[in-house]
Amino acid sequence: MHVKKISFILFLSTVFTLYAKEPLPNGYKNILLGLTLDETKQELIKNSDFGYHGDRDVSLRPNDNQVIIETDASNGYGSIFLTQCWFQFYEKKLYTITINMNTEKLDYYSVFTTLTNKYGEPESFSPKQAIWSDDSITMVLEKPLALKYIDNKTQKELQNYSNIQKSAAETTKEMFLGEL
Repeated sequence: MHVKKISFILFLSTVFTLYAKEPLPNGYKNILLGLTLDETKQELIKNSDFGYHGDRDVSLRPNDNQVIIETDASNGYGSIFLTQCWFQFYEKKLYTITINMNTEKLDYYSVFTTLTNKYGEPESFSPKQAIWSDDSITMVLEKPLALKYIDNKTQKELQNYSNIQKSAAETTKEMFLGEL
């Protein structure tokens, strides 16, 4: 009887190992969420897939602490599978990666199937997008064919900040209207 229990436990652990899914990635290749702006630039230079051209691809959003790097691989200097990609920073840390894929070379179903096989079924699925998430990372596959990696902690912080700004703006508006 004892041998049967051990055999059954070994069988179950083998089955779970076969069906265990990989943890969500915190970025694409060596470009990882949390990298500094300079570290991200260095990785983009090392990886020609994105068609990064240097500082001319970097811009600062006015009135906030957000920097965006926009690359364009569709000009023949990057991967044939990528088009435009965006790397967003908040407080000098990479918190969102958006990779747009070439729909002439890849299709949504192939990417969706690959992600599902690697990471399991999405937690949310609609005709427009599929979402995989854990405590720290959210990965979103959007139609027509974009893949986003999002740092959940920073995203939540920005949403909270945005809500504070909205309520302040609403208060100011009410004060203005009250004086009419």
